Amino acid sequence: MKKRCGMLMPVFMLDGKYGIGTFGEESFRFIDFLKKSGISVWQVLPLSQTVFGDSPYSSTCDASFNPYFCDLEDLAEKGLITSAELKAAESKNKRIDYGKLYVKRTALIKKAFSRFDFSDEFLDYVNGGKFHDYACFMTAKKKFGSLYNFPRDLLHKKPSAVKSFTEENYYEYLFYVFLQYVLEKQYLKVKDYAKKSGITILGDLPLYVAADSADVWANPDCFSLDEDLKPTKVAGVPPDYFSAEGQLWGNPLYDYDQMKKDGFKFWKNRLKTQLKRYDLLRIDHFRGLDRFWAIPAGKKATDGVWVKAPGKDVLSLVDRKRLVAEDLGVIDDGVKDLLKKSGLPGMKVLLFAFDGNPDNPYLPRNVGENSVCYVGTHDNATALGYAESLLAVDFAVFRSRINAVAPEGVKVKRKSDVPRALIETALSTESRLAVITAADALGLDDKYRINTPATVGNWTARIPFGSLSEDLAEYLRSLIKKYGR
Repeated sequence: MKKRCGMLMPVFMLDGKYGIGTFGEESFRFIDFLKKSGISVWQVLPLSQTVFGDSPYSSTCDASFNPYFCDLEDLAEKGLITSAELKAAESKNKRIDYGKLYVKRTALIKKAFSRFDFSDEFLDYVNGGKFHDYACFMTAKKKFGSLYNFPRDLLHKKPSAVKSFTEENYYEYLFYVFLQYVLEKQYLKVKDYAKKSGITILGDLPLYVAADSADVWANPDCFSLDEDLKPTKVAGVPPDYFSAEGQLWGNPLYDYDQMKKDGFKFWKNRLKTQLKRYDLLRIDHFRGLDRFWAIPAGKKATDGVWVKAPGKDVLSLVDRKRLVAEDLGVIDDGVKDLLKKSGLPGMKVLLFAFDGNPDNPYLPRNVGENSVCYVGTHDNATALGYAESLLAVDFAVFRSRINAVAPEGVKVKRKSDVPRALIETALSTESRLAVITAADALGLDDKYRINTPATVGNWTARIPFGSLSEDLAEYLRSLIKKYGR
């Protein structure tokens, strides 16, 4: 199989002119940049609508699209917003202001909806019921604040209660269907353009869903919940590389015994939906499909225990050839065995490689073909940021270790050399896919870090406007040619 190169670029990080990256002009421009660079895979973070905290790994509905990614120029072309309204939405801010977007972007799209003439196509979309649970949930959430404030019959999704609530709030319900109707059409244009350009889209599937979500409301039997649909056990991880205290994510855990009774229908539908959306799919927190860290509700992350999961059964539901496993963190023999039996490629992260251990699995010589090699992920510092965080004595050790394994002719002399050295090292490995973050390709520091686990205020970084230059494309193309990708 031919080796390939990919770039990790969250949609929100793109340099669009409306405060956040969208499915608009900047997505098409980025695809053109990838094509010029010889990069054939675009890795994105989850595209679903986020909840409080703005993490793409916590969504109000797993199958939804994020309203912030709406292409406003598309709405203007359709006559749904005015040129003055479009102009007022412009904001070439260096970081994303989610508070401002929450207030202004939603209001603008509601204006667009108020001017929308319902077509037969849209009415068929509504009657098809694809986003019925999402639209009903969002309408109720708008009215009551959260799932836990829903009236009892609506909370437990009694058909008569859902029917009467939808009828009483039909205009608001239709707005949320309209929102996903527009976003889906816009995304499919992006995906089609990528396909015609020879670009594969690698998506990302969080292992868990949010507690206050349409997924939990519509499928309560699939989760460990009490009679009020509140989680009795929640997800997280024990202490690891990213956090000495462990991480308390708070997502409700799956009730796998219950799921098994209908052949894991929830997981089957979820995977099929995501594989229809993307060409390839990375499963985040893959280790949770072997054993998961179960934390009693209200307790600390360190109070959790390991519980066995039926990962083999879940992975048998779909074509595994299109899946990638995020096998980072606390990895034991069980995870390794599941990965081997499933045949999924795992992840190799070079920023984890240089601890002095000759058997470190992330060292370039230990990176095998059936893997995806990264300089760093969305949870890591940028390559330059990591180098800049080191004291002089520590950087000297780090530099010597990189120089010992980097390709011939590639040497680190100063901290600014680190991104390119690690990029070339990743490209030179046996991995069938090597992925570079956009920030590392641009040689950016930690102001452009995407996420710092176990902290708040993340997911706001944007690449500098106009930074995806012809010179950068030519530079990347030369490297890709050099390493046969």
